[in-house]
Amino acid sequence: MAASDYVILDDRFRRLVFGTAHVHRLYQGAHWAEGPAYFPASRTLVFSDIPNDRMLRFDETTGQTGVFRSPARYSNGNTVDREGRLVTCEHGGRRVTRTEHDGRITVLAERYEGQPLNSPNDAVVMSDGAIWFTDPTYGIDSDYEGHKAPSAIGASYVYRIDPHSGELRVVCDDFVKPNGLAFSPDESLLYVVDTGRTHGAEHPAHMRRFRVGPDGRLTGGEVFADCTQGLFDGLRVDEDGRIWTSAGDGVHCYDPDGTLIGKILVPEVVANVCFGGPKRNRLFICGTTSLYSVHVAVNGAKTF
Repeated sequence: MAASDYVILDDRFRRLVFGTAHVHRLYQGAHWAEGPAYFPASRTLVFSDIPNDRMLRFDETTGQTGVFRSPARYSNGNTVDREGRLVTCEHGGRRVTRTEHDGRITVLAERYEGQPLNSPNDAVVMSDGAIWFTDPTYGIDSDYEGHKAPSAIGASYVYRIDPHSGELRVVCDDFVKPNGLAFSPDESLLYVVDTGRTHGAEHPAHMRRFRVGPDGRLTGGEVFADCTQGLFDGLRVDEDGRIWTSAGDGVHCYDPDGTLIGKILVPEVVANVCFGGPKRNRLFICGTTSLYSVHVAVNGAKTF
């Protein structure tokens, strides 16, 4: 086992990683790398560099990284919908957008009950086409990751965009700072991170788990895990339901029963992760200034 790259906390983690598969840095030069989204058709990964107001694209076939979009309205979280289109959370635009196949940008959400959103942070698309996203205030707290402004809504919610009507609905309103989110493989569970700790030591640094009803209503919401190093941020789920989440010292892997079973160590604070590659067994990792990857012995949950 590559002891320098992994921490085995439970034997269940041992079979999920390869002793010969080290963490590799693919790119360095970002100020705060975030929001990785993998496109199978082109074998490319798009990710955000928020303070530099640009989006970058890594080409898996050449190993090269270039600028995808600049300026990028201080984009943060990205995902891919079921038609292979890029969905982006924009801090600067205070909106959620979709990039069409011809390059046009469609605005999906920018106001709730007539008031501008805070700064959409991360998004995930369900199999029915509904887009779920979080809306904390990080993009309006200062000019570093967006444009400093007061919150018109006065709270940070989790939202759902109806795939047919486009209606924007609050699905959860009791977070301090909702952040990364991901569904279980069968979409019966939703995991949502609360990074409220950034706004006070008395606030949460944990991940919650909800049950998802057929109408998109949430129940439950118990704490699934508390972060043991820094803060959780972005996360993804593998096809067996394990959670792979960012943390202060790398990527933490949780069994569905809530046990922290292992870590992939990264030399920078990790913001987000994404499964990619033709077999969805390559974990891409956004770590502060850099993009990393490592091949693992699992496959990410199919989302495309």
